[in-house]
Amino acid sequence: METIEKLPEYRLFIHPLDLNELRKDIWIDDPVSAKLTIHGKKYEVDIAYRGSHIRDFPKKSYHVSFYKPSTYRNASALHLNAEFKDPSLIRNKLSFDFFNEIGCLAPQARFVFLKVNGKNEGVYLELESVDDRFLANRKLPAGSIFYGVDGDANFSLMSDLDKEVKKSLTFGYEQQCGAEDDSNHLQKMIIDINTIPREDFEKRIVDYINVDKYLRWLAGVVFTQNFDGFVHNYALYRNKESGLYEIIPWDYDATWGRDVNGEEMDSDYLRITGFNTLTARILDVKNFRIHYKSLVKDILNNQFTVDYLKPKIQRMHAMLRPYLLLDPYKKDSIDLFDSEPDYIFTFIEERSAFIIREIELLD
Repeated sequence: METIEKLPEYRLFIHPLDLNELRKDIWIDDPVSAKLTIHGKKYEVDIAYRGSHIRDFPKKSYHVSFYKPSTYRNASALHLNAEFKDPSLIRNKLSFDFFNEIGCLAPQARFVFLKVNGKNEGVYLELESVDDRFLANRKLPAGSIFYGVDGDANFSLMSDLDKEVKKSLTFGYEQQCGAEDDSNHLQKMIIDINTIPREDFEKRIVDYINVDKYLRWLAGVVFTQNFDGFVHNYALYRNKESGLYEIIPWDYDATWGRDVNGEEMDSDYLRITGFNTLTARILDVKNFRIHYKSLVKDILNNQFTVDYLKPKIQRMHAMLRPYLLLDPYKKDSIDLFDSEPDYIFTFIEERSAFIIREIELLD
């Protein structure tokens, strides 16, 4: 019989006055001081709420920065995601593991059990921060990283938010690391994506984009069906040695058949060609389209099957179940939690059938 993995316990102590300060205005990003104990070792940290609409949820998500000692597991910061709207709690991790397996960069993720001032806060997903340490831990060249934070991060000259010409091509992006002039290069790339003549695009876009990596990322978004993933929910990393950009996924709880509110999403909701300006232009090139079709077929036969994913999903479900019963925000929805593996298996089968039907559009 397989041994069920235990979750690490994170014990967070926030002084009551600081906790009141944190709760007073959930939209303020200013952190408060706290102490975090993990496996008996104490860390002095700064803690703040994270996310946008998720701050309104009763179970909060946190951004944790370490300052004494200054790192934990080779990271200076981490994210504790409540996964509040995902009835399975596993969609984010399942997605990032999937992206890694199809050849994309993606954050490492693991489940933990959080206590705040001695009280159970429940199951959380610890997410690796995408920053310079993310690169160093993978022995990747230094480079710039931009977060795509809203619908303006759509690789277009037009805003996805108000459908007007952007006042700045850096709208929609927050620079995480790199030099000041890296934003100039990002703007130049966006201009060229939109203005390179069709007959020159195949030859010139490879000076900006690692096209193979982009197509793997595109396949990952399409298979997991993250509808928002094309215009934000990603980080853009430019490798300083190659000079090329690749995309790192972020916030993938609204996937595997559920939307941002945890509601059912039809398995044919997102087309195989996705959307955004860069995707459309890349798939307009026959050679790139052929390569994408080959990648999709390979993933259909290997990583995106119930046989391949079922043991992973069942293992995560079994690991989390006893802790979910201790989660004050989730314990009353245990029946829904128990039905989620079968729901995800059905999504995989139906999504696969849809993609098989759509694949001929890539000819």
